[in-house]
Amino acid sequence: MALCKDCVVVARHEGTPVGTIESIGGVDTYVSVPSSGCEYDKTKAVLFLTGAYLDLVWRRGLIADDFARAGYQVYVPDLFNGDPVTQEMMATLGFDHVNSVWVPKHSMEITRPFLDAAIAGIKERGITTLGSTGYCFGGRCSLDLAIANTVVASVIAHPGFVDVPDFVTLRSVSKAKVLVVSCEDDFSFPMDLQARVDEAMKGWENYERKFWKGCRHGFAARGDPKDEVVRKAKEEAFAATVAWFKQSL
Repeated sequence: MALCKDCVVVARHEGTPVGTIESIGGVDTYVSVPSSGCEYDKTKAVLFLTGAYLDLVWRRGLIADDFARAGYQVYVPDLFNGDPVTQEMMATLGFDHVNSVWVPKHSMEITRPFLDAAIAGIKERGITTLGSTGYCFGGRCSLDLAIANTVVASVIAHPGFVDVPDFVTLRSVSKAKVLVVSCEDDFSFPMDLQARVDEAMKGWENYERKFWKGCRHGFAARGDPKDEVVRKAKEEAFAATVAWFKQSL
């Protein structure tokens, strides 16, 4: 594979998304591909699995496009069937409403069929090898895809809805290479849980965890670019994910 000038990239904090939204397997999916000057393996692709704030990726997010600039086809399926959490929802209804009303409507059992349908549609395009990078809610999805051996490389960033037994299962059945992106202040993947997961995965060569001090849950996907610590951490987490795919995908 030859590299173009855009293939060695860092995470951007400003710009306009250049991908398109297509129906794949009946699921609205943001699609971003490398520029015409880049040679890339068209049988491989990255699934970008978002947190509840899907609209931040589609409307303003640049990370999916940055993975395309790094040389990968990228697919961002709408796991929430047109009903993501929005900033307006948080402003008017609040976090308690999201927890009590939105989350039950979008359990893993409910969202997984949308993910499976999108994957089936992606494979119809001739893609045979998948990696996944999941953030928050999507981190759990990325873990599940690794457990199912649907992906060969999985990145799980500040995940929600995970516990030690999930990783024990991963270790017992998966062949995927798994990178966990973690941080110091994370209500859904706190440091004590990180340590217990490390203990459960000790000695398994397919597992690695990276840690960023001074960052909060969500930093790798939607961290505040005005905070220099978070800004740098987001860039480093992106670079680590690209390196993981270069090594494992």
